[in-house]
Amino acid sequence: MDAFIFPVPRFPDAWQETFAQLIFLVNARVKKALDARGGAEKIKAVQAERVTGSISFGPGADGVFVVELKRPHKMHMEISIEGQKLVRVYDGKSAGWTINPFAPNRDVQPMSEEDLKSISDESDFDGPLVDYKAKGNQIELVGKEDLEGKPVYRLKLTNKNGDARFYLFDASSYFLVKWEGVRKADNKDIPWESFFSDYREVQGLKYAFKIESGSPGTEIKQSLTAEKIEINPQIEESHFTKPAPAEPPAAPASAPPENR
Repeated sequence: MDAFIFPVPRFPDAWQETFAQLIFLVNARVKKALDARGGAEKIKAVQAERVTGSISFGPGADGVFVVELKRPHKMHMEISIEGQKLVRVYDGKSAGWTINPFAPNRDVQPMSEEDLKSISDESDFDGPLVDYKAKGNQIELVGKEDLEGKPVYRLKLTNKNGDARFYLFDASSYFLVKWEGVRKADNKDIPWESFFSDYREVQGLKYAFKIESGSPGTEIKQSLTAEKIEINPQIEESHFTKPAPAEPPAAPASAPPENR
């Protein structure tokens, strides 16, 4: 990894100049990354999004998903797999709910405190770089390195909760190509990484239509492929309220009586 080396200054003014240079480098990279997607103003002009596609957790565990996002921070997500539907809903303020048909309790459950702590990041479809200072995020330009034979810039972002994650941007296109951080699983932090590819333009904005994720050194993998991204679709406000309980699986049809 190429390190950014600054001369040791002798006077306080030199320290201020060095700090200003560092801030300039960070902001320049952030701006280039946002411009690559279409620009911060165009990103902020989007009021709602709907993404539909397919998801795979491995052989025999394939499904479809739909994610709806609406300002400010409202989210409705459904994943249908093996005839069951997982649901996550956030009202954009302070309340969220989940339905997990694979859990012992299949009823509608309030989001855990840990979920609510991170849900604003999950439902922020602007991304953490847009107005990052106003959101309480701190960004550090770690340096330049190679990722699969291509040069990338590594940025470290620390959010207002103190959680740190890394974003790797292609040094030529400035598209996001990798994310590194941690995810919660069974109340444990596990390392997590996501790779972004197949960027396409939708109404003047660039989106990654392919995201492959997993925990390094484990068999935990998932692949998400967007098939359609809608900008400013009509979404009912009811989608961001407490969801209805999941319907029980239909009982198998009884066999017709035998003719005697």
